[in-house]
Amino acid sequence: MNLKLNRPIIFFDLETTGTDILNDRIVEISLIKVNPDGTELERTRRINPERKIPAEATAVHGITDEDVADEPKFSQVAHSLADIFTGCDIGGFNSNRFDVPMLDQEFQRAGVKFDFTEVKFVDVQTIFHKKEPRNLIAAYRFYCSKDLEGAHSANADIRATYEVLKSQLDKYPDLENDISFLSDYSSHTRNVDFMGRLIYDDNKREIINFGKYKGKLAEEVLLRDPSYYSWILNGDFAQNTKDSFTAIYNRIRKIKKDHKNA
Repeated sequence: MNLKLNRPIIFFDLETTGTDILNDRIVEISLIKVNPDGTELERTRRINPERKIPAEATAVHGITDEDVADEPKFSQVAHSLADIFTGCDIGGFNSNRFDVPMLDQEFQRAGVKFDFTEVKFVDVQTIFHKKEPRNLIAAYRFYCSKDLEGAHSANADIRATYEVLKSQLDKYPDLENDISFLSDYSSHTRNVDFMGRLIYDDNKREIINFGKYKGKLAEEVLLRDPSYYSWILNGDFAQNTKDSFTAIYNRIRKIKKDHKNA
């Protein structure tokens, strides 16, 4: 079953120096941009991470320091990559928890403020785990009746991810062929930021999801304990998380200012 699209969706996969979203770097990005008319744009680009690639990472994806020595730095491709993603929804395999936050961190470091607020995220792994809890290799075999050749190559993995989603739509009648539905279905939580440090409650209010204020309304915490905001800004948090807290903080300041001038 082909996807019903109102706008393009990009399926993408990253190979990296490790799994630490704040400190590791991208060494390869592969994407398939699927347009509403069914046409596709496929790209794979290796990136010089400006650091050594650990042996354990090379053991997974097969990319060495020599392979990326002459490749561009992320900052050199960030703007053109952002142009490709602009106006698109995003799909991937475990992308909500890893690939999207990692890409955002790289954009932030490169000085590119990419707006993810209108993006619908479809995480094929979440759909798979809700339906048939396994990994991508098993998913490809289960849904597509084929063995995944070249697993842990970004291009092979993301092509398989795209094919698995189409097969999932064929297999499960309750899965709507609609990106908004698939985005909601493949979300683990209603995250405000990519890392889930803030989540929405049923009334669309931001709730702190970690630490001593876990479960507390973010607005109330920032009003009662302004030093907490400073701690967030100076802490070891993703820039996207800091931006989310800043948006709440600025909203509170505006409300207080409006009340004062009323």
